[in-house]
Amino acid sequence: MVSLLTLALAPVAAIMTFIYFNKRIELEPLPLIIRTFILGALLVFPTMFIQYAINIEGLLQSPYVHSFLLAGLLEEFVKWFIFLFAVYQHREFDHHYDGIIYGVAISLGFATVENIIYLLANGTQYAWGRAIFPVSSHALFGILMGYYIGKAKFNTTRTKMCLTLALFIPVALHGLYDMILTTTSNAWLYLMIPFMAGLWVIGIRKIRLANHHSANLHSKAE
Repeated sequence: MVSLLTLALAPVAAIMTFIYFNKRIELEPLPLIIRTFILGALLVFPTMFIQYAINIEGLLQSPYVHSFLLAGLLEEFVKWFIFLFAVYQHREFDHHYDGIIYGVAISLGFATVENIIYLLANGTQYAWGRAIFPVSSHALFGILMGYYIGKAKFNTTRTKMCLTLALFIPVALHGLYDMILTTTSNAWLYLMIPFMAGLWVIGIRKIRLANHHSANLHSKAE
């Protein structure tokens, strides 16, 4: 059990550390990040219950509907909702880049519990594959969600549009990710590798843009 938890938590800790220390100014308080991470972890249970109930009833069985609604929309919506409910108005959310930190914390909390459940059911031999694909994909969806929520908070002229993008860009990418896994049979890896590489390129670019925006706000405030 200890080795399983280590394998499940190691990629989460690595990604969260990378995101946390990439902020150029005023590191965020760890208690709030931990609380946000725990909220993300708790979201797994109602989400899995809804998915289980829909599957038992035989609803939404099309792989495309399942990918974009049951996986993409449901999972990203609960993360987006808890971000707006628990973090958006918090006084510590005072820079654009903070959105990325808290978006990733929520997503990694969700991914951690999901990963532990999967490894318990299927074995630790899948740990590295899970780290490379599902865990990192959740983090990358969190980067994009957090980037646009941060933009919404600090760009008052397009707040509603940015909040909408913060939900539907991760939904679309999450749905596409699941569709690659479920509909491409043995060819999924040849599509997933460039898909994930593209996500990382976009994610790193959003990190740089958010840091640049935060630095500009900081310099104006001085």
